[in-house]
Amino acid sequence: MVTLIFSFFTTSLLGFSKSASAAPSLDVAAEGAILVDAETGKILYQKNADKLLAPASMSKMMTEYLLLEAIDKKKISWDQKTSISEYAHKISQNRTLSNVPLRVDEKYTVRELYQAMAIYSANGATIALSELIAGSEGEFVKKMNAKAKELGMKDFNFVNSTGLNNKDLFGNHNSGSETDENMMSPRATAILAYNLLKDHPEVLETASVPRLKFREGTDDEIQMENWNWMLPELNSGYEGVDGLKTGSTDLAGNCFTGTVKKGDTRLISVVMKTDTRLDRFKETKKLFDFGFANFEKEQILKDNYQVKGNKTVPVVKGKEKEVKVATKEPLSMVIKRGEKENYKPKFVMDKKKMTKEGELTAPVKKGEVVGHINVEYTGSGEDYGYLLDGETKGKTEVVTTQSVEKANWFVLALRGVGGFFGGLWSAAVDMVKGWF
Repeated sequence: MVTLIFSFFTTSLLGFSKSASAAPSLDVAAEGAILVDAETGKILYQKNADKLLAPASMSKMMTEYLLLEAIDKKKISWDQKTSISEYAHKISQNRTLSNVPLRVDEKYTVRELYQAMAIYSANGATIALSELIAGSEGEFVKKMNAKAKELGMKDFNFVNSTGLNNKDLFGNHNSGSETDENMMSPRATAILAYNLLKDHPEVLETASVPRLKFREGTDDEIQMENWNWMLPELNSGYEGVDGLKTGSTDLAGNCFTGTVKKGDTRLISVVMKTDTRLDRFKETKKLFDFGFANFEKEQILKDNYQVKGNKTVPVVKGKEKEVKVATKEPLSMVIKRGEKENYKPKFVMDKKKMTKEGELTAPVKKGEVVGHINVEYTGSGEDYGYLLDGETKGKTEVVTTQSVEKANWFVLALRGVGGFFGGLWSAAVDMVKGWF
């Protein structure tokens, strides 16, 4: 993008409030935490956001992502049945871990195993799905790490599909040492959740189920209650919560990636390494309360907004010498309450569309994107930026509002002649001025 950046803020044009108030501080009793606007990736709060910590079963969000991706690509189907390996079977029989017992003499549908994983965090079911998708858990782990990099995650390392410590896998681990465990930072975990919700929103259809019977009506029937106690129907219920994933190991402590929606605002939270299972929900409630109390969604710019001082862009080789430009869509974003005047828009032209002199070259089509407007916080409070800065920044495109046809050769020639004689006249004027 070009370096043609024009500040164009005025309170009368943008309707900014004159009052501002800093959001109160927040103390989250967790080793790491982050709160994010799910639409834009705007970070509203963070604590040790880049510290590498064990996510435990929150790792299963990546398994969910890869499974839903495989469903979309028709590599597997919900009704497809799969057998259970000795490895998955052995893990599933360990009731000290979260599990539904699986049998090697039975086949299970992808949907059954997915529900067990997403609702009850069933580890044996997770391994069975990883083997179905990639042939082995070891190959699946390679996919997990590759996908994490693709999604923009930086601080992470997956060694298994479940988030268990490798020592709990009875020597069947394919990556890392015998006591290694998956690792992610709060920021990386939030990036994973952000992409999961953006690319596969259907994940919430299952994540929001408070309780379900596994293989209902069979001898294998088991009542599964969602480990996410913040679902409104459960004992730490919070209105609007519909996901996403808990985790717990000795190394990880108690973790939770949550998501909540109120009105047209959805938040994503991550808390890592709290003391108890209940604490992870208490600290998440603090984050949600903080987010809704101190931030709000505001329309910063309307559609067809014309930038003051830059309502047109010059055009060369066209029938007209300039073209009008305006915003393509309105720009709304989650901002701090009472600080609208501290969010200042900036206009950035697209260098690829412009000549070195900052001009468009005819022909120019109506609706052609010539740049964008983004908004930056200039207040005195803390601003944490975005999960994926540069990709998820609050911005709206600036487009041409009319077409400009290319001028014919005769018009261009006349302009050239006019420019030549105009240059001679200017030179003569300058010379005469020099005499006096």
